[in-house]
Amino acid sequence: MGEFLPDTGESTEVLVVSLESAEARRADFAARAAGTSLAWRFFDACTAPAPGMTIDEAAIRRNKGRAMSRGEIGCYASHFSIWQDMIMRGVRQAIILEDDTVVDWAYLEQLARADLNAEGIDYLRLYAKQPTWQRIVRRDFLQHSRTIVELVGLAYGTQGYAITLAGARQLAEHCRTVCRPIDDEMDRSWAHGLPNLALYPAPILEAAIVSDIGNSRFVPKNDPLYHSLRQRVWRQVERTRMRMLKARRLLER
Repeated sequence: MGEFLPDTGESTEVLVVSLESAEARRADFAARAAGTSLAWRFFDACTAPAPGMTIDEAAIRRNKGRAMSRGEIGCYASHFSIWQDMIMRGVRQAIILEDDTVVDWAYLEQLARADLNAEGIDYLRLYAKQPTWQRIVRRDFLQHSRTIVELVGLAYGTQGYAITLAGARQLAEHCRTVCRPIDDEMDRSWAHGLPNLALYPAPILEAAIVSDIGNSRFVPKNDPLYHSLRQRVWRQVERTRMRMLKARRLLER
């Protein structure tokens, strides 16, 4: 599953999702991580559904207007497998990265020492691909001018996040049935109940590398199931649930 760096006694596992065959990307990531004191290892990315996953092809077509690609299934299975492994072994918390990331290791070393569950943080995004509605939750988290915000909406991306055992249990239970890509599902905090917290500014960046998932996810939504009356009504319900969550968060300020 990859090579551990020297163990520093940290209780946070740091996993880097990477295809076993991606030798160049692994070498590049290891070179970028050469100076960190954190122990980390590669997690061999899945290329097929993981045990415990059920793929609902009709639901995927209704939600996305197309089938999910093999790469999207593998990405989903990789993160689901990590959560399942955390649950099985009782891992207290983990930081999950993808191999195309550029990492602020100094900040992640602080993050790895924090007891996130005790801080009330069971899932914390380290990167998001697009802006969405947010509110400030906590300022100066572990470092001056590093803010925790809560996102409501689709921010996309699984490039990096921290997760506790409680968070892994909640997401693994919710994500057993595949109805959409994993980042879509993780963003749906109004459905699974786990706040979609994120760091701003982000302590990682996505390198300009061609995605292993490919571009099939950007094709037009031509599937009839996506355009059915049932699905149009469902999308309206989904937008209403999202707006209601935003309204509740505004009242909590």
